[in-house]
Amino acid sequence: MTYSRYDSGGKGSWEYKSRRDRSDSRERRNDSKIYKNCYEVSDITANRSDNEVQQYMEQNEIAVKGEEFLRPVQTFQELSVPAYALAPIKRNKFEKPTPIQAQSWPLALSGYDMVGVAQTGSGKTYSFVLPAVVHIKNQEQKTREPQALILSPTRELCQQISQVASEFARDANLKIVTVYGGAPKGDQKRALYGGVDILVATPGRLIDFMEMRVISVREVSFLVLDEADRMLDMGFAPQMKDIIRKTRSDRQTLMFSATWPKEVHKLADSYLTDYIKVNIGAQDLHANHKINQVIHMVDEREKTGRLNKLLDEIMRAEDNKTIIFVETKRGAESLARNLYNDQFPVVAMHGDKSQHEREYALKEFKSGKKPILIATDVASRGIDIRDIRYVINFDYPNNSEDYVHRIGRTARSNATGDAHTFFTRANAPKARDLVKVLEEAGQNVPRELLDYSRQAYGKPRYGGYQGRPRSGGSGGWREAWGDSSSRSHSHKKF
Repeated sequence: MTYSRYDSGGKGSWEYKSRRDRSDSRERRNDSKIYKNCYEVSDITANRSDNEVQQYMEQNEIAVKGEEFLRPVQTFQELSVPAYALAPIKRNKFEKPTPIQAQSWPLALSGYDMVGVAQTGSGKTYSFVLPAVVHIKNQEQKTREPQALILSPTRELCQQISQVASEFARDANLKIVTVYGGAPKGDQKRALYGGVDILVATPGRLIDFMEMRVISVREVSFLVLDEADRMLDMGFAPQMKDIIRKTRSDRQTLMFSATWPKEVHKLADSYLTDYIKVNIGAQDLHANHKINQVIHMVDEREKTGRLNKLLDEIMRAEDNKTIIFVETKRGAESLARNLYNDQFPVVAMHGDKSQHEREYALKEFKSGKKPILIATDVASRGIDIRDIRYVINFDYPNNSEDYVHRIGRTARSNATGDAHTFFTRANAPKARDLVKVLEEAGQNVPRELLDYSRQAYGKPRYGGYQGRPRSGGSGGWREAWGDSSSRSHSHKKF
């Protein structure tokens, strides 16, 4: 069976031509053989009964669609890969593979094109980094150009992928380089000139370096499109197509996404061949069931006061790391300044921040020095911090997909979390989709929200928020963070 064929024409809206495309297509192509199948089924996996396998898949809500089916690996002991690929897993003392890892590894290591659909925080990064490293080490021809390329939508996500990949690369004696926008090109360019095995990149910055002839992707035989739905949302479709068509035509391609809208489906049909789709969880859009979702029916002018009251309770708890999402960069700055003036320990992160400012904000937030982070959606998928307990949607997002991704910042791995959402009359057209998400997760649906879902607009009855944050302790959190009343706020950077 041929695992990967290249459709150079693309399909539908993905089809476009340019003079640069035609000239670049005449670049020398590597015709050396790619060795894709690096997988050997262990005796443990092979000896499980069909009933045991079926029970595991049902318990973990694993669905596989495609011409081939390989049994999931339920333990690390049955994963037949070289020691360098298992070393990072042992160092991190993971107990067992997550469902997306258990089902993805056998398929990816066997050389199949595949799509993995799973919620944020499900371990997708390990699902593609481990096979990428094994794939490169299994090739006979060595090159200074990248053989594995991981495309990701944001610099934060690129950095986090790079952290995971660096652990594997170190044990496998491979070199990883990460390139993304918002940072000087000089250091990234020098790193690329030094040779690279695994390249992690945002589409825009990679296109820049390709046009500058700093890097070529013609040797890429293992391609990963991570957070594919987000890359399409951000308008990267033309850049993705330009990059993909310059990789090897016989490459292996993996795509991972948190949702499966028609645009992502179309992308998979265009650039993956005979692919196998792995879905973890409900087929429809759904939220993590370990998140307690609380909807606050409010008037727009009430939001700031409600937020202060909510944060006052949250800050009394020992476990109080909180992300607050807003829709605009201006809104993020304004809210951050207001909360700072009210003596809340807060930092802000959005697209207008410099790379240094963004890294500083994340450092302060991760360390707990500033346990409140205000962010636009640029951070909704790019942050991987395990101990976030609360998510607050100060502004409701544009769609239910973004809502699910935002609240997915909490309840990572085996933890639980709380998500508070302010919902106003202006958000009424989005009520129906939100109600579906809440009902699927068995959450309380406020009566006002149900009214909105049944009609375009209804007379609002603001009944206050449903429930209270899971916090404890008593007053004095401001003293713990220091009294800022005497500080000057006129030049404060969040």
